Amino acid sequence: MTDTRPAPVGAILREFAAFLLRPCLLAPSGLRAPGAWRHLGIMVALHVAVLIGLLGPLIGFWQASFALPSPDAFGKVPPGLLAPIAVLAAPLLEEIAFRGWLTGRARALWPLACALGGGGLLYAGTQGLGPLAVAGGMAALAIAALAGWLALRKRGAPGWFAALFPAIFYLSTAAFALMHVANYPHFSALALPLILPQLWGGLVWGFLRMRIGLTASILAHAIANSAALTLAMLVS
Repeated sequence: MTDTRPAPVGAILREFAAFLLRPCLLAPSGLRAPGAWRHLGIMVALHVAVLIGLLGPLIGFWQASFALPSPDAFGKVPPGLLAPIAVLAAPLLEEIAFRGWLTGRARALWPLACALGGGGLLYAGTQGLGPLAVAGGMAALAIAALAGWLALRKRGAPGWFAALFPAIFYLSTAAFALMHVANYPHFSALALPLILPQLWGGLVWGFLRMRIGLTASILAHAIANSAALTLAMLVS
């Protein structure tokens, strides 16, 4: 008989800690699996508790000690678009870009490769490649991405991806955090601790993506951004 009792909080936290110690490929359960919503809720609560109880005070102390600037990401967005971008668009796009492909399935890795190729084309466009060539290349990559998504849907993760997964997981998490240096008007090595919230978020959302699925990581990301936006409005 299958045990359908909800997992204790301690067991969920130990599972998270074990995953961080040794990240590995998991088969996401999906939100319809028994206990999935409870798992998601506990991880969201842990994420917010660490942000408020540990990282927030730590960052406040660090900023005050070295006269570092506060983030101005919200100030770069028109007020009417702030909530839709922060709560809807950013979690969706960032989770797809940084964690959507973490299962290593070929149908996910192929569009990622095409997207990286598109980034290379855009850079080449700034270095003198003609606009027609860039547009043609982007169109070809879009067609290739769709074709690969359809053709590779039955293939699992390649062996090399599983072997390198710990490094891939942490590199993607670090890249996600480092992207947020753009939130600050001036950034230096001394200010690196200021992106600890994004690093912590990436670890939690990466685990949720692997344990439950991409929808769970998007939801958790959206909740965190909602909380951050609410706090920013209350203190402004």
